[in-house]
Amino acid sequence: MHLTEQDFAARPQRWHQHLYLQVVLAIAAGVALGHFAPATGEAMKPLGDIFIKAVKMVIAPVIFLTITTGIAGMSDMRAVGRVAGKAFAYFLTFSTLALVLGMVVAHVVRPGAGMNIDPASLDASKVANFAAKAHDTTVIGFLDAMVPETFLASLTGGNILQVLVVAVLFGVSLASVGERGARVAALLEDVSVAFFKLVSIVMKAAPVGAFGAMAFTIGKYGLDSLAHLAALVASFYVTSLLFVLVVLGLVARLTGFSILRLIAYLREELLLVLGTSSSESALPGLMHKMERAGCAKSVVGLVVPTGYSFNLDGTNIYMTLAALFIAQACNVDLSLGQQVLLLGVAMLSSKGAAGVTGAGFITLAATLSIVPDVPVAGMALILGIDRFMSECRSLTNFIGNAVATVVVARWEGGLDKAALARALKA
Repeated sequence: MHLTEQDFAARPQRWHQHLYLQVVLAIAAGVALGHFAPATGEAMKPLGDIFIKAVKMVIAPVIFLTITTGIAGMSDMRAVGRVAGKAFAYFLTFSTLALVLGMVVAHVVRPGAGMNIDPASLDASKVANFAAKAHDTTVIGFLDAMVPETFLASLTGGNILQVLVVAVLFGVSLASVGERGARVAALLEDVSVAFFKLVSIVMKAAPVGAFGAMAFTIGKYGLDSLAHLAALVASFYVTSLLFVLVVLGLVARLTGFSILRLIAYLREELLLVLGTSSSESALPGLMHKMERAGCAKSVVGLVVPTGYSFNLDGTNIYMTLAALFIAQACNVDLSLGQQVLLLGVAMLSSKGAAGVTGAGFITLAATLSIVPDVPVAGMALILGIDRFMSECRSLTNFIGNAVATVVVARWEGGLDKAALARALKA
């Protein structure tokens, strides 16, 4: 059974009831409050935090139910492996491309050149917490983090990878026990409808969460920090924009749809990501909309949650660009071999930190700790502006996963082109 529009909202909405408009107004109000009353704006931070906690509350059950029922409904278990294989081939290709693009832009723009920073003069204590968290982003730590202590711990620990592993195993188990498994799967289908209804209820608070998060950001860092972005931030935003419009735009055109229409179709979720700086806040909505756009449920259930861990285009661009920025600022000349090593470490560490809060900054710490020529203390240079780059990271990651879902669905023969055209046209 596929979720339908009736499971979410059966009545047409008036213009002022549209979630994306409410979020836009909330973001504008947050900017205004943070600018004119900074102290009050900073005090609004709990509103954003509480909303993100509420969304995370339903993410694990939604992913578990979607993946489990999707796999249980597939009669051919080889199809599961085939979908996963195609998804990982896509993820590896475009993650590597994003890393290389960030490195190329860093060499062309050279945002850190001329700063002449002495690493010894930097306050490394500011990044100590992030460096401490980064110790577990090795391949072994990543594999260990994939396996939960108990079955239920995977649903309560907040680790998407663990939910993914347990859901796949349980879905395969249900598909393997015949009629009894089918009865359990049918029950889980009904439960999933209730959970997606819960998601729609939680999403009504999205404007409040976006208001609180934006008011805090502007109140703490000031409106000038948005208007006068550093060269690194500007380079990152332009690079991410080019990646989305050119690279993903070409992929979309070859797949038979417009990247701009897809962005417009996902506008509510993208504004939510912008307001909260968290792509997780829009994960349930992305899964629902990808199904509504004609992507097979089994493909959506595998590709979207997996992509949140392995297809981090925005994070990958940020990592190589920021790492070379720090090297340039500290006058560290990296050889070609060192840059290739940096690329390889970044590819691994970006996967190892999946599910970790503040993954972009933490994975950068992990990468720099393994490539000692670039001082980890140099991260103090970008600590103050990382908050503004996190929004662009999240938006790029989100769009990249939406495109990946459509592409893999088409490769697998699980894309309803007519439904996709209707959804994007509307």
